[in-house]
Amino acid sequence: MKTLLLPLILLLAGLGAGGTAAKLLAPTGKDSASAQDEQCLTPEGDLDMADPPKQDEQTTKAFARLSNQFVVPVVQDGRVKSMVVLSLSAEVDEAKRDAVYEYEPKLRDRFLQDLFNHANAGGFDGTFTDAATLRSLRDILLKTAQSVFGPSITDILIIDISRQDV
Repeated sequence: MKTLLLPLILLLAGLGAGGTAAKLLAPTGKDSASAQDEQCLTPEGDLDMADPPKQDEQTTKAFARLSNQFVVPVVQDGRVKSMVVLSLSAEVDEAKRDAVYEYEPKLRDRFLQDLFNHANAGGFDGTFTDAATLRSLRDILLKTAQSVFGPSITDILIIDISRQDV
């Protein structure tokens, strides 16, 4: 009888503590959706998504997604430690979107060299998805894209990124 009573008491105490914690931690004065909205940041931090740029302020942009993924080996002590797979897109003036695909082989070659250099410098080690690390990688890729294609490429987007340890 005593062995049956102890688990029942612990169950009731756990339920009571959980209910109390839920009441204490629940948002007050605002609904939970608006409280979460205030805590969310925009992807770049400085962009205001409520006020998109006006059409007359800048040319229309399009995205040219490069057709294949980039596979980058991460080498440590002469052995492949992991593989990083990325998908990239280029933000470009809409009128020149199709021209990006004509330059894709050259862009892929230069991007791969930049990605290999980034991997060899340790850019894909540890917390490789850190905002500062990804921003520096985007900046490097953007400079390369502009050197190949010209200033009509305005940004490089990292669509997918993953690392598989071997």
